[in-house]
Amino acid sequence: MVPHLQLRNARSSAPRVVLASLVAAVCVRVGFSGSAELDAGKCVVWGPGLSPAAVLPVRYFYIQSVDSEGRNISVSPAADSFRVKISSLEQQYVRVHVPAPLDRGDGSLLVRYRLYGSSSKDFQIVASQPAVVSLSGPVYHEYCVCPERDPRVWSSALQCPEQEPQIQQDFISFPSIDLQRLLQEVPQRFSRRGGLVHYSLINNQLHRRSLGQYTDFKMFSDEMLLSLARKVRLPDVEFYINVGDWPMENRKAGDKPGPVPIISWCGSSDTRDIILPTYDITHSCLEAMRGVTSDLLSVQGNTGPVWSDKTEKAFFRGRDSREERLRLVTMSKENPELLDAGITAYFFFRDREKDLGKAPLVGFFDFFKYKYQVNVDGTVAAYRFPYLMLGDSLVFKQDSPYYEHFYTHLEAGVHYIPVKRDLSDLLQKIRWAQKNDTKAEAIAKSGQSLVRDVLQPHRLYCYYYSVLQTYAARQSTRPAVHPDMELVPQPSDHSALCDCHRSPEEQKNEL
Repeated sequence: MVPHLQLRNARSSAPRVVLASLVAAVCVRVGFSGSAELDAGKCVVWGPGLSPAAVLPVRYFYIQSVDSEGRNISVSPAADSFRVKISSLEQQYVRVHVPAPLDRGDGSLLVRYRLYGSSSKDFQIVASQPAVVSLSGPVYHEYCVCPERDPRVWSSALQCPEQEPQIQQDFISFPSIDLQRLLQEVPQRFSRRGGLVHYSLINNQLHRRSLGQYTDFKMFSDEMLLSLARKVRLPDVEFYINVGDWPMENRKAGDKPGPVPIISWCGSSDTRDIILPTYDITHSCLEAMRGVTSDLLSVQGNTGPVWSDKTEKAFFRGRDSREERLRLVTMSKENPELLDAGITAYFFFRDREKDLGKAPLVGFFDFFKYKYQVNVDGTVAAYRFPYLMLGDSLVFKQDSPYYEHFYTHLEAGVHYIPVKRDLSDLLQKIRWAQKNDTKAEAIAKSGQSLVRDVLQPHRLYCYYYSVLQTYAARQSTRPAVHPDMELVPQPSDHSALCDCHRSPEEQKNEL
């Protein structure tokens, strides 16, 4: 009998799924470097990639090995000992790209797959015959325009959280949103800043107009909004996205006139922008396994040597986008036993290159050969921070007025080590980490575990939808498509089959 698995979140309070035939076969085939006795019947699988309704650019799920006492095994499997085959029961060939599972270094494996076609039939996930997990069809690929009409069904499939603390905090300043006021005020106040895009989502179609000269990064907001609209019916909503670096709205809630809701990728302590996940991590999720090499999933399988084998120094490579980064290089030259820091490109402080030198580029995954990572702001928040947190090095984070959408989940001293804005206590804290190796490793693991959860790619879709839904609920006037807006069409992939299997009543309600 083919087992049909229900999606459960193994990292939450919900019960985990104990596999029958699939995990039994998987665990028999996986070799472990430790001496723990593996119990095939108790291994656990979880993740959105086991739900056909969780449509993502790259689908993924996890397998955790468990011993006979029901305890998670925390050592890595032997290299190349695990294989997964994923295929459609459709008569017509459906291409599925399934790379080797990623070893997360803690006894768990991350399995990813990207569909290049849709299937009206079931999909099979095969580890070793006759072990099979079935995804009941239809199973849609990323570019299939087949939005779920009921957002609650879509949200349930992705196990979206009921609330996000940053969203709640951002909307405190905006109990009501008057679109007519925004239409008059926003272009006058912000279009000269150069990076603003005015969007209207009406009947699940995206329209926009650019306000200002420097709006090329609208391609990143376009692609995520279109991707979301392919998956779920969105509320009618009209809003403004800042595609530049710096947050825009510096009025406070009590000011007269009050602040206006500008949506940005980065927030700060002295602005009131509504924050979305950065263009960097959203683009990396959309292009994972084809257009980018470092994304929120791939980093998890490329975290360098085990903790005891990492180089016991702090590490930094980056551009000269903030003066403190130059200070890091000077500190490194004076304290090479504690810090290895270098500037890889000069733009803002070109006169300092002769003094400080230019460091060669280092592949991002090689950062994790070092026990400690230094995160220093760039022009705004350093967008490498989520990737650093996903590694298993300890992150030293510069105090900063800037923040990304997930920072409210983090606690200084629990998930990372804070350092002063001027970096004056950085060397002292590196020495502390060297002398307190067990505590340092525990903080690194705590941060990694948290970020693995809150920065799963499907959570980014949940976050985007929640921002749009919360915004739409506060609109006091009706959103509209304005005469100078253009339609942003969905991309077409004629090589991929895409038949949206919906009931006649559902299709009628979409019109």
